[in-house]
Amino acid sequence: MKKKQNKSNTTGTIALNKRARHDFFLEEKFEAGVALQGWEIKSIRAGKVNLTDVYVHVKDGEAHLLNCRITPLESASSHVICDPVRPKKLLLHRRELNRLIGSVERQSFTVVASAMYWKKCWVKVEIHLAKGKQTHDKRDSIKDRDWARQKERMMKHKA
Repeated sequence: MKKKQNKSNTTGTIALNKRARHDFFLEEKFEAGVALQGWEIKSIRAGKVNLTDVYVHVKDGEAHLLNCRITPLESASSHVICDPVRPKKLLLHRRELNRLIGSVERQSFTVVASAMYWKKCWVKVEIHLAKGKQTHDKRDSIKDRDWARQKERMMKHKA
């Protein structure tokens, strides 16, 4: 007989990088698996992950997630050395990797991580090809967002 799994900690979003939309124009989206160690999975289940300032480095036909901080649990084993910000290898198809490599090298795109989530029992990272925003671009985005909110409020009060 098959055991029922507790789905409460293996569904939905683990962490978001809210700064990515503010700092970059996000172009193309990819889904990548992450090669993790056991203590990292336990920490992710406990919600001890931070995606702020996370980016992807593509080199030698491999993609690595850099600056992703996974804080080890206090109950982590003592014989394993836990490095909270070690580079994590991303698992992508060859054609996706070639697309990323071409965009980064030829078109000066940056690859940023915007979300980490569970897909069945696997941890996935949503990565985007992105172009950096300048200060005036950020101001324009904020202005557009505020105007959209204001329009919604006005329409709500009229009805």
